[in-house]
Amino acid sequence: MPRTLALFVSDLHLQPSHPRNAEAFHRFLAERAMGSQSLYLLGDLFEYWAGDDDLDAPFHQSIIAALRAVSDAGVAVYWIAGNRDFLVGQAFAEAAGLTLLPEPHVTDIGGQRITLVHGDAECTADTKYMEFRAQVRQPAWQQQFLAMPLAQRKAIIAGLREGSREAQGAKSYEIMDVTPDAVSDLFDRTGSNVIIHGHTHRPALHQQGQRRRFVLPDWEVDAEPPRGGWISIDSEGAIRRHGLDGKPLD
Repeated sequence: MPRTLALFVSDLHLQPSHPRNAEAFHRFLAERAMGSQSLYLLGDLFEYWAGDDDLDAPFHQSIIAALRAVSDAGVAVYWIAGNRDFLVGQAFAEAAGLTLLPEPHVTDIGGQRITLVHGDAECTADTKYMEFRAQVRQPAWQQQFLAMPLAQRKAIIAGLREGSREAQGAKSYEIMDVTPDAVSDLFDRTGSNVIIHGHTHRPALHQQGQRRRFVLPDWEVDAEPPRGGWISIDSEGAIRRHGLDGKPLD
């Protein structure tokens, strides 16, 4: 039977006010990730991350401990930053036993050359967001922001989240989705035949010729119907999308 070489998840938006999402993620780690050689977290694991000096929050400690258990069991755990948790740093990585990856990250798994990104950098039609992203990813901006008291940072983030919700209500799905040109450029630059990403909350498999782009779902267990799932790659190179129940969707 083929072995599971890698699992991919993104956009869980974990937060204390959504405990069922956290419970589902804990089950996924215990029942699925433990049986894989590697686990890739492709951004927005948390609803927001204000800085590694918030590691001691009880909710964060529970997630860190669960990830550490997977890592200690011999599973290689990797992290790509999302637009909500790009301030995760080395202190978090060491506590959780995971490796921070640059974006894009290109890897070979099961005979497939795969590019991994969160997906927000490819939403190039959303020019206002791209300007904001360029600003907050600057090391100087991050250093200045992280120098503020934690409570002040959280208040600023709350305001940004509210503004983001209002802005999204005025934007079309097309503007907030990845653009064909950005996707094509990513394929060309990396020489891969597979891209896996999240961010857009529009799970799908897009195929053009030999190129395939897999989009991960967001997780919202309290929704009706519940949303969530992951992608797997096995030792025969088969890439499959899975729902929350673990059953393949393809």
